[in-house]
Amino acid sequence: MTVLTIDLGTSATKVALWDGATLAALARAPLETTHLAPGWAEQDPSSWWSSVVAACGELREHQPGLYEPITAIGCSAARETFTLLDERGTHGPGILWSDQRAREEAAALGDPGAFRARTGVQLTAGCCAAKVAWVRAHEPDAWRAGRWIVTPRDLVVARLTNQVVTDQTLASRTGLYALDGTLVDDLHAERLPRVLPSETAFDAVGIGASELRLGPDVRVVIGAGDRACEVIGVGASARVPMVSWGTTANVSVPHPGPPGALPAVAQVSRGALGGFLVEAGLSAAGAAIAWLARLTGLSHDDLVAGAAAVPPGANGVFALPWLAGARAPWWQPDAHAAFVGLTAAHGRAELARAVIEGVAFDVARCLDLIAPEAEELALAGGGAADALWREVVSAVTGRPVVRRAIDDAASVGARLVVASALGESLALDDVSPVVAREEPDVDAMREYASRREAADAIASAVINSVQ
Repeated sequence: MTVLTIDLGTSATKVALWDGATLAALARAPLETTHLAPGWAEQDPSSWWSSVVAACGELREHQPGLYEPITAIGCSAARETFTLLDERGTHGPGILWSDQRAREEAAALGDPGAFRARTGVQLTAGCCAAKVAWVRAHEPDAWRAGRWIVTPRDLVVARLTNQVVTDQTLASRTGLYALDGTLVDDLHAERLPRVLPSETAFDAVGIGASELRLGPDVRVVIGAGDRACEVIGVGASARVPMVSWGTTANVSVPHPGPPGALPAVAQVSRGALGGFLVEAGLSAAGAAIAWLARLTGLSHDDLVAGAAAVPPGANGVFALPWLAGARAPWWQPDAHAAFVGLTAAHGRAELARAVIEGVAFDVARCLDLIAPEAEELALAGGGAADALWREVVSAVTGRPVVRRAIDDAASVGARLVVASALGESLALDDVSPVVAREEPDVDAMREYASRREAADAIASAVINSVQ
C-alpha cells in the first residue's frame, strides 16, 4: 500500500510518502507566522492548503513512480489553531495555539480549576474556547460570515473530501468539550464540525484531490492531533513517556481512562486509538533556538554546535525560554523569557546552551508532575536528531533516552492510524524500530542535579514577580 501522510505543524507542513512500511520520501513547506501585536500569533489560512500543494508537488516531481499509485492519505496536525470557514473560503486569520490575546474572555469562562477538571484544558488566554469567544466579540463580520470553526487539518480534509469534520483528539483540546465528549455549552454548537473517530475514512472526491493529482479510489483517513500521533509513533507508555522537541516541547503519557480515573494535573486530551493523553506542553523549544538564531545571525546548526562546546551548566548562565509565556508546568502566561547570570565573558554559545538546558529543566519538572515513575524517555520530533538535546535531557532528567529510526513521530503515528483504519497489519517496529538507547552521562547528571535547586528558584522568582 502506498500512503501519503500530511503533518500540519506550526513552522512547516511535512508530507511523507510511504511504500508500505518504508518511509520513501519526505518534503517540507514552510509556514509563516505573523505577530501583529504583543501576544498575537497568526497565519494566513490559505497557506495551510498551499503548503500541502507545494510539498506534494515536490514529492510528485522526485518520486513519480510512488506518488501515482497512492491509495490512502492520513493526517496529523497542531492543535488549538483555528479559523472560520464556509463554502466560499476562510474568514479572518488563522489564530495559532500560541496566541495569547483572549485574556478577558478566558477570565469570563469561570474558575480555572473547575474548567480544567471538566474539559482537561488549562484555562489561559491561549485556550481555544477563549479565543473563539474573542473572535465572536471583536470580529463580528468574520464571525457572521464563517460557517464552521476549523483547524488546519479540518480545512485540508474538507478540501480533499467535501466533508467538514474533526476528530476527538482535536476537539478535546478546544475547551469546548467535556472529557466525556459532550459539549460544555451549546453557544458555538452550530459552528462546530461533527466529531468523529480518528480512524474515520472518506473518499477523496473534493477539488483538492485533483489539485494534488491523486488517482481514483484514494481514501482519506482524517487522523489526529500531533501529540496523539507522536505517542503512537514512539510507542509511549506510562513507563516510557514521550518527550517531543519541535516548535515547542511536550511531555505526554498515555492513560486508559475512564475520565473519572484521570489525574487532576496538567492537561488531558483524547487519544487517537482510544484512551487519553496526560500532557504537559512547554512554551518553546525549537522556536527559542530559531529566535536566538535570528538574533545572532547564526544558523541553527552553528548555534547548536557552539552550545555543544560549552560545558554542562552553560558557564553559569540560566535561561527561561518562555517566549510565549510560561506554560507547563507553571501556567503563567504573564511570565516571559529571561536569562540570568550573564556576564561580559558570555557569548552566543552559552546563550544557546542555556536555552537547551532551560527546556530540559522544564521537561524534568513536567516529568515530576505527570510521570514521576518514568524509567526512560521516548524521544520524538526534530530535536531527537540533535546529539546535544539527547545528552542534555537525559542528564537533566537522570533517565535513558530511546530514539527510533524515524524522528518525525507524528508522521509515523499518522501512518499507523491509516493502517488501523484500513485493516492493514502493521506494527510500530515494522515502521520505525528502536535504533539507540543512550544512558545519561554521570558527570553531567551530577552537575545538573546540583544546579536544579538554583534553576527552580530562578523560575519561581520570575513566576512570583507577575502574580
